[in-house]
Amino acid sequence: MRIVVPTVAAALVPLLAAAAAPAPVTASERQVPAGWLGVTADGPLGAAAGGEWDLMATSGVESVRTAVRWNELQPYASAAAVPPQDAARFRDVGGVPTDFTGLDALVAVAAQRGLAVLPVLQSTAGWAARRTGDTTSPPRDPAAFARFLGALVDRYGPRGSLWDERGDLPRVPIRSWQVWNEPNITRYWSEQPFAPSYVRLLRAAHRALHAADPGVTVVLAGLPNFSWKALRAIYRAGGRGHFDAVALHPYTRRPADVLRLIRRARPVMGKQGDRRLPIWVTELSWPASQGRLERSSGFEVTDAVQARRLDSALELLAAARKRRRIERVFWYTWLSAEAGPSAFDWSGLRRLREGTVVDAPALAVFRRWARKLEGCTNQPTPAAAAEGL
Repeated sequence: MRIVVPTVAAALVPLLAAAAAPAPVTASERQVPAGWLGVTADGPLGAAAGGEWDLMATSGVESVRTAVRWNELQPYASAAAVPPQDAARFRDVGGVPTDFTGLDALVAVAAQRGLAVLPVLQSTAGWAARRTGDTTSPPRDPAAFARFLGALVDRYGPRGSLWDERGDLPRVPIRSWQVWNEPNITRYWSEQPFAPSYVRLLRAAHRALHAADPGVTVVLAGLPNFSWKALRAIYRAGGRGHFDAVALHPYTRRPADVLRLIRRARPVMGKQGDRRLPIWVTELSWPASQGRLERSSGFEVTDAVQARRLDSALELLAAARKRRRIERVFWYTWLSAEAGPSAFDWSGLRRLREGTVVDAPALAVFRRWARKLEGCTNQPTPAAAAEGL
């Protein structure tokens, strides 16, 4: 997941702004809490792509999950290391130069549309890594990561400086933070077995986030593959009490297996006294890349099957929401570029195809379920309408 630099996003604005919003429909009773249904914002979707953000809001997206990479916000350990031509972008945060520019823009564009943001905190700053320069390495000292998180809450939390500086914005503070992405695979956490070092980081993160905002929700890293085993390993390493919600990435062939993985996690949680903790599905997807790549991962589908599986999965998840305490569901992803080599380049509800952004069939399914579950409240927010956004 990547927040695109403004120069790349700006190139897309003419085509993105042309996207048409769906017609209003009659309101009905809301069936899920606000924010229950969301998407990931990454790939070619940048903060400058206002037309896409409008379309997200009018399509029923109420939460947005996005990567916040420590190595990008704090690439230098000290002001002396910052190249002179870049110095204006950085603020001193506890002695560490910090660049909030890109994240400020994304949080602002989400706030203008009333969208809750779930940051995924990941990618160790090279200067802080146990293996210098390795962004997948645990930090040498979790306290450095904890200080970074405190700075983020000071910027975007309930008393965040962004809201004071931007009086034009609706105040939509970030109240949930996800600590890392998929640490049980080496792509994101190079030290395996992952649990002991990840729990050390999690403990520091939980303490720092709750100190900065006592009402915060600390979300466990999304766990893919044998997620219940990874969750058990986290508990065995002493993780209990250091997160407020469990997160799963149930990549499966069948929608029914999404619930099966949730059911497998519940006994693991129950044995540790965490029966009442909620579960967040922070990535749900079936990439529609079948026949488009030379190598297959085994769960790629066609566009039509992607739409059918999303339909089935949302029906199952909504029906089980209260019983299984499923508190959030995020589709991966909103906008992707059909370019390869990753299967997930065909996962977007919207796709950038040969210079044009098109709807995937799954978008109509997402909209239909959003309107049903949200009581058809998915129209542009008053703040966005007032701004002409």
